[in-house]
Order: sequence, then structure tokens, then C-alpha cells
Amino acid sequence: MKTKNNIGLGTAAIGRPLYINVNQVRGTEKFSLSSFKQSGLQLLNAAYASGVRHFDTAPGYGLAEQLLIEWLAVQNDRTIAVSTKWGYTYVANFDPHATEHEVKEHSLTKLNEQWEVSRNLLPHLKIYQIHSATFDSKVLKNQAVLERLHELKKEHNLVIGLTTTGDNQVDVLEKAMQISIKGEKLFQSYQCTFNILDQSVARYIDVLKDLKDNFIIKEALANGRLIPNRNFANYTDLYKYMKQLSKKYDVGPDAVALAYCAALFPQATVLSGANNTNHLEANLKSNSIDLTRDELDTLKTYSISAQVYWKERKNLEWN
Repeated sequence: MKTKNNIGLGTAAIGRPLYINVNQVRGTEKFSLSSFKQSGLQLLNAAYASGVRHFDTAPGYGLAEQLLIEWLAVQNDRTIAVSTKWGYTYVANFDPHATEHEVKEHSLTKLNEQWEVSRNLLPHLKIYQIHSATFDSKVLKNQAVLERLHELKKEHNLVIGLTTTGDNQVDVLEKAMQISIKGEKLFQSYQCTFNILDQSVARYIDVLKDLKDNFIIKEALANGRLIPNRNFANYTDLYKYMKQLSKKYDVGPDAVALAYCAALFPQATVLSGANNTNHLEANLKSNSIDLTRDELDTLKTYSISAQVYWKERKNLEWN
């Protein structure tokens, strides 16, 4: 049985009422911000009680970052590690019917503005990331931004990182790995999409493994597509195999998917995107299973191209 807890908690789902996902159950109750906030605090407490010590957040996640700041203020545990990001602003104002949810801006002004809030996560803040670094935003060519991140790294002993998204996330990784400021590599942490379906970043498995806890895996459940769903008949064979593994290990398919990521990157942090305690408990069962080499090899055969993966993801609804 594994002894390491690979699971961290991503807070997007507890910070805003809508997120890109496969909608399994559609709620009918009227949205209440106060109840939503209370549920978020309860999940943070439950995660901590279950051994989770890494929490990932961002200003773009609605109230998530502020919720975490408030929660940390009453904790007395320096082993809690936080990663946050800058570059997205949440604009939906907690309206479940909003058509625009977030605005991306990778300017020096936005970095400084969001840092003034994010710095309240110190001393728990360990990793400071560019939120969804892409070539389109030109952030990796913005010398003023890169130098400011280096200043923050030195001043607050931070690990500077970035998150990747899209079918060219490997290309972004390659570019970021080449960036140095004042003779030292700027980026020492990467948060990437990796799961049974999109295994593109495995090309750099040796480099990413060396990052240990500074490599963060997001979307390990492929935004819900790895939970058996009749709308994705193209994954029927994969669902059948995951069901076999679920039965063998007495866990849900979510735990199988998370355990796959943890097996390939045993020292990485694999984020759970749970928004309730039941889902969190199910996710954490991944820590109790060790998939065999044959099982890992079989799951690996279900990977699809990054282009197909991200095209399909683009069509998922906010729910």
C-alpha cells in the first residue's frame, strides 16, 4: 500500500459556481453565495483532515483565493503548501447564467495588481504561477513581467511556475524551460494537463519527475470525461477496463484515473477538483492502490492526440 499522499486540492470548483466539466448532476436549487462559501470552507477542512497539504488556487477562481486566505489565517500548520496564479480575472459575479466567466491579461499591471492580494497567502505560498501561459499572450516574451517574477522569487523565496493549456502545451513547456533571468532558470514549476487521454507532456517525463512536488498535474479526470458517461461512446472500451480495475481495487473510476497519474509521476502533486466531501473521499482512495505495470501499460494505450483531446474539451459546457 502506498504511504505518500499524492493528492492536492484544486479550488476552482469551490470558488465559482460554474466550471468547465461534464455535468453529471444538474442542480435545481437557487444559488446562495453565503452557502457556497460555507461549503467551500467545509471542503477545505475536510481535505486537511484527510491529509491534504497542497492547495492550488487563483484570483480567476472567483472567491477561492480569498477563501483560502481566510482559512489559512486560523490554521497553525506550516506544512500547508499553497500554489496560486496570476493572469485571469473572474468577471461572472457568481451569476450561474453569465456568458463570460473570466478575462485573461498577462500584463505587468495585472501581475502587480493580483500579487497584492496573493501575497496574503504567505508564508504558506510556495509556488507562484503564470495562469495558462500561451504564445498568444506573449507573456514568455515580456521581459518586464519575467524580471518582476524573478524579483518576487528572490524577495519571498518563491518557486516561479506556470500552468499550460491547449494542444501545444508541450511547445510552451519547451520555451519556458529555456528562459533564464540573471543567469538562472526562471521557471522551476509546471502545472500541466496530464491524464489517461492526454499524455502529451510525458515526452518530458524525466525532466518533470525531477521537479518532484513542483510538478503539478491538473485535469487528471479530463474534466469528467474519465468518469463513465454515455455521451462519450468513443471511450466505451476504456470505461469497461476502468470498471474492471475499479472492481478489483474497490474504488471508483476517479481513483483509478488519479492513481495512473501518480504512478507515472510518483512525487508530483495530482490535483483533485472535488467540490464536495463525497467526491474528495472517492478521489483520495487513489492513495491506497498500486496499479500493476501491465495495468499501467494498458491504460497508456488509450491516449489520444492532443489535438483531438483539446477540440473535445473546447466543446464541454460550463456547468
